[in-house]
Order: sequence, then C-alpha cells, then structure tokens
Amino acid sequence: MSTVQLPEGPSTPPFVQNVAILAGRTRAWRYWHRKYGAAFTVHAPRFGRTVVISDPAEVKALFTASSDIADNFEVNLGQFLGPGSLFALSGAEHRKQRKLLTPPFHGRRLAVYETLVEEETERELATWPSGVEFATMDSMMRITLNVILRAVFGAEGREFEELRALLPRLVLVASALAAVPVPRGFLGRYGPWSRFTAYRENYDEIVGRLIARAAADPDLADRDDVLSMMLQARYDDGSAMTHSEIADELLTLLTAGHETTATTLAWTVERLRRHPEVLRRLVAEVDAGGSELREATLLEVQRVRPVVDATGRQVRAETMSLGRWTLPKGQRVLVSIRLMHDNEELFPRARTFDPDRFVGVRPGTFTWIPFGGGSRRCIGAAFATMEMNVVLRTLLRDFTLETTDAPDERTHFRGVALVPAKKGRAVVRRRTSRPAVSADARAAEVTA
Repeated sequence: MSTVQLPEGPSTPPFVQNVAILAGRTRAWRYWHRKYGAAFTVHAPRFGRTVVISDPAEVKALFTASSDIADNFEVNLGQFLGPGSLFALSGAEHRKQRKLLTPPFHGRRLAVYETLVEEETERELATWPSGVEFATMDSMMRITLNVILRAVFGAEGREFEELRALLPRLVLVASALAAVPVPRGFLGRYGPWSRFTAYRENYDEIVGRLIARAAADPDLADRDDVLSMMLQARYDDGSAMTHSEIADELLTLLTAGHETTATTLAWTVERLRRHPEVLRRLVAEVDAGGSELREATLLEVQRVRPVVDATGRQVRAETMSLGRWTLPKGQRVLVSIRLMHDNEELFPRARTFDPDRFVGVRPGTFTWIPFGGGSRRCIGAAFATMEMNVVLRTLLRDFTLETTDAPDERTHFRGVALVPAKKGRAVVRRRTSRPAVSADARAAEVTA
C-alpha cells in the first residue's frame, strides 16, 4: 500500500475553517490558494477533511478516473432526490441510467424546445416594469421553472399549477439542508426534515398522476416532453424505468437545471449592466441575427460567476495517486471551479469580464467547468445553454437594458447556488421596434 500524502492546509481548528468557508467561500478558497498553492487540505462543512484541487492536470486525472477508483460522494444530493436519481447512483448503475437519459438532451432535439422557451420568456418579460429598478432573478426562476415543467415534466393544467407552487418550496428546504447538516429528528414534526418529507410526498403524488396519465396516452409516441421519453426508453435488457425512478430523475433534472440556469441569467444581467460596450455590441448582434458574441458572453459569465463553485469525488480504491498526492480510501476531493476559472495561465486577466476571450474559441473540457466534468458532467448542460441563449436573445431583442456605475453585486451563498446578493437588479425599457429573426436563423443558433 502506498504511503498517504495529502497537500498542506490550515492548522486552525476544524470549526474555525468551517466558519471561514460559510462566512465567505470565495474569499476562503482564494486565501488558502495563495498560501498553499493549487492543492490544499481543509475541513469543509458536511464533508470533513477535504482535499481541494485546481491544478488542470490533477483535475483532469480526477475527472477521468474510473468509478472503481473515485466516484460521487457517498453522502450527496441523492438523499433528497431519491435512490433512482443520478446523484444517488454509482458505477455501472450510474452509467446505465445516464445512457438512458442522454437522448432527450441531444443537440438535435433542442430545437423542439426553443419555441417553448421563447414563449415562457415573452410571457414573463411582459410583466417587467419600465424605467423602474427591480430584481430579475425571481423572473428568471419563473421562466426556468415553467420551461422545465412543460418540456421535462410535460405538466399542464392542475398539475402544472400545483408543481409550480410546490417545487420552489421543496428546493429551498432541500438546499438549506444540503448546506447545513441538521439531524433528521431535529424539532420533530416542526423541523426542516419533516417539512421536506411532506413536500416530497406531495411531489410524488402529483408526479404519480402525471406519469399515469402519460402512460395511458395513446399518442405517447408523438409527445416531446422528457417524461414521455423516459416512459418509452428501455435499458439494454429491454426493461423500462420504474415510476419511482422516473419521479426521482424528474426531480433531479429540475434541481440541476432550474435555480442554476436562472441564477446564471441574473448574473448575466448584473455583468452586462456594468459593461456597456459589450452590451452595445450584443444588441447590434441580435439586431443582425447573429449569436457568436452572445454565446461567448454566456460562457464568460459562467466563468467569472460560477453558480456552483465546486464539484467533487470520493476515493473508492484503497489508495489513489493524483498527481503529487496519494489519497486514502474514503478521501473526499473537491475540484474548485472558482479557483480553476481564476487561473491566469488558462485565462489571462482572469478577474476581468471579457467575453471576447471565447469568441471563436471553444472552452477547455477540463478547464472551463461550470457543469462539472467527466462521467458526472451535468446531463442537461446543452439544454441549459440553449435556454440561456434564447432568454438573453429575447431580452436584448425586446428591451433596452440600462447600464449602471453601481458597484458589482456581491455573491450570496444560498445553500447550493452562489447568487447575486441583490438578485441581478435591472432597469429596462421596452424597445419600440425589434428585428425579425427567421426561424431558420434561430434553428441554426441552437444546432451550431
């Protein structure tokens, strides 16, 4: 057995390190990075002793390691999303489930959902006040929730309204429990776990109705929602997904793609208001029917303001060699997305918001990592990218976004996501005329 060798790290008591991370995650990561380098060992909330890495070669080695060597944390979001969730599965079971869920999010299918995203965006933006400052994040949350309910859940009518009311509460409680470990029996039937259980039971009942109705639909094969595709999908042995697996995966897709996408859009508004030249060029581009700068801008927003700042693995082998280090079985490893995106060698002038760095340039698979990497990269990444593109295009086409010289909005940690502290405040005015973008041009943007 190889001798364990971990990176250096702070010697302060674990409680003090926990408080430092909870009080200012980005500030803490950057301080320890300056002091110890691209890898360090800390005591992190929920995870205990954790190795944090940001060296590109070590990150690539972790992401490409076999699941027998390193896989998802043993304690993860699966405790909220259910045993059928991709988060809860590992090894062969994870690969089998992921293979089944990939086709609905294939690039060629995304054009089917573009019109739906534009409809929901136009409906929500119609409620925006003119000339009055307001927070955009709540609007973005409504857009992304409605899109997922329609495109993924296939919900409408009663179930649509019930889930639209329930899911934000369920996700909020789960996010809080994920961030701060609370014993399951805490405060009994008045505690957060009791509230989460009640919400989850309500969710299962509503989704059970959706599944039963879809399964009985004689036109199931003609439907475009992801739920209908799950019902028709078959594993290699010919078996179908169980209804409980479908319910767990639907909640997984919502959790992974609702708040994160909406928050990135709120950060986009926050960044563009403070970069008038980029905003001017984006408006000119949308008027001309282009998309290259807009796509680059969304890449850059996710680089400088990653909504999730870390992703991780847990060592499953007796030991794991990771670059300079030898990690013992059970060791948790966090990849710091924040520190990776700060890397001046990868991204010159890394603290500067500069979408031009991505114009005509594809980001590196193991260096630009807001969706994670390897076999556990977010399965809905292409869907989220399409959705953000359509929302931003619609906003720029229909509204003038006023710029500001106000200070940057601070980052607020909300359980799982890093959100703008003032929720991406904006002042807009509806444009009196807007360019017509052909359906062919829109389809080209999505499939590019």
